[in-house]
Amino acid sequence: MKKGEIYEGVVERIDFPNKGRVHVEGETVTVKNAIPGQKIRFQINKKRKNRMEGRLLEVTEKSPMEKRDPVCSIFPSCGGCMYQTMSYEDQLAMKAGQVKKLLDDALVEAGQVNEAGEADYPFLGIKGSPKEFVYRNKMEFSFGDEYKDGPLSLGLHKKGSTYDVLTACDCKIVHEDFTKILNCVLAYFKERNASYYHKMSHEGYLRHLLVRRAENTGEILVNLVTTSQEEWDLMPLVQEVLGLPLEGKVVGFLHIVNDSLADVVKSDETKVLYGQDYFYEELLGLKFKITPFSFFQTNSLGAEVLYSTAREFVGETKDRTIFDLYSGTGTIAQILAPVAKEVIGVEIVEEAVVAAKENAKANGLTNCSFLAGDVLKVIDEIEEKPDFIVLDPPREGIHPKALPKIVDSYRCERMLYISCKPTSLARDLVEFAKYGYRVEKVCCVDMFPGTVHVETVVLLSKGEVDSKKIRVEFSLEDMDMSEFQDGATYTQIKDYVLEHSGLKVSNLYISQIKRKCGIEVGKNYNLPKSEDSRQPLCPPEKEKAIREAFKYFGMI
Repeated sequence: MKKGEIYEGVVERIDFPNKGRVHVEGETVTVKNAIPGQKIRFQINKKRKNRMEGRLLEVTEKSPMEKRDPVCSIFPSCGGCMYQTMSYEDQLAMKAGQVKKLLDDALVEAGQVNEAGEADYPFLGIKGSPKEFVYRNKMEFSFGDEYKDGPLSLGLHKKGSTYDVLTACDCKIVHEDFTKILNCVLAYFKERNASYYHKMSHEGYLRHLLVRRAENTGEILVNLVTTSQEEWDLMPLVQEVLGLPLEGKVVGFLHIVNDSLADVVKSDETKVLYGQDYFYEELLGLKFKITPFSFFQTNSLGAEVLYSTAREFVGETKDRTIFDLYSGTGTIAQILAPVAKEVIGVEIVEEAVVAAKENAKANGLTNCSFLAGDVLKVIDEIEEKPDFIVLDPPREGIHPKALPKIVDSYRCERMLYISCKPTSLARDLVEFAKYGYRVEKVCCVDMFPGTVHVETVVLLSKGEVDSKKIRVEFSLEDMDMSEFQDGATYTQIKDYVLEHSGLKVSNLYISQIKRKCGIEVGKNYNLPKSEDSRQPLCPPEKEKAIREAFKYFGMI
């Protein structure tokens, strides 16, 4: 099999998050964005030793698991709800299987096995979202065009494209109020021939429409994100939106100015054109104030399932001190506070800590406090010792230097780990096992029906792990040694950069900046094959983002 060649095959399974496995001519090829059982055409686009990846070209035959028709007009071009043609029961079973496979492999590696050498822990399956559709309380829509020089569009990026934007005029994972607001805003600017921001030339006005709508209160916050390159009178638009026949109520309309080169929603300046710059949502009897950039679970009803599961796993908390590390806006901390002696939250985003304190005060919780700062550093400053620790880290998991520090500083007998990325969770569980922790039980919660994502709740307890002698055979020639650098792997750095700046970076760029920072890079890793070879240099904005990742992982 050679790069560029086209093949056909049947997708045998999907590994997390969306890696389809196809066997052709005795080889296994990874093809993303497929469904188990589909017959597909794909082109080999990457070939590295024993690993091959293909790009999906066409689905030539549907999967037996595709038992229903698509529910929106832009499927499958939009890569968001790629599993919507599967029954929800099949989606849940597939996600549960993906997580269990990852955790089984991790615990076998960690030595938590039965007499047969199999992973030994209670896997409690998966809990579904109360709503399969109309569940999201937040959407970031982008302005653009569906094809080069086409008419203005507003919606979601086309699958696999950085530039093409599909108008989400009938998206089914959001409330109809979102669609009415989107169509109103798009029509307003189409009539006036407004320009959108071009990522390559960095010219244009319209960037994003961020809409947040509370599930339980119906309050809506509309945020129009533009550059400062043009001046528009937006008050007529505000009046049109306020006049829409919505089920919920618009409590604020904001104009956010963003001149950043990165394709992320952020604010250089925020102007309140109507109402207020926040809204309220309610979960499990508590009220939460949410601002445009506050982290809050995007599925409110699903969050109630997730946090109820977490509370059940924590168990008896009376007269106990709980630490909520990576606490965000303090949702979990406040849900646990009524049944605990004291809860202390730690979060690096100061805006989130301010919101957490306000929410705790509004909910009458006097035993709940929050500290702003990096978990790695703040835990040295806390005098209290926890009886129980809740960990809810970002997608990249727990900082590789923070994990041993958390364990050594507190030596808690029990901890709860809530993960939004099973691969990061599996990696961290292997590390926890080195300190004598066992997985007591696991339960998945589907917060994002139709998509590849899933949350996982894990209870850890301190205990003796049976030592096992395991024979491992491997070849150094088959190993990508670039993944074994101090501080973080290339994949972790890529994920961090994408999560925090919206930029995609290559291994080549990372290795270039490593050399600039004096970080050791593999002898032959990403060096040109000849002295005359020309390699692209890392752009300044990507270099800055990579350096930020190095700082986060303690590499510089």
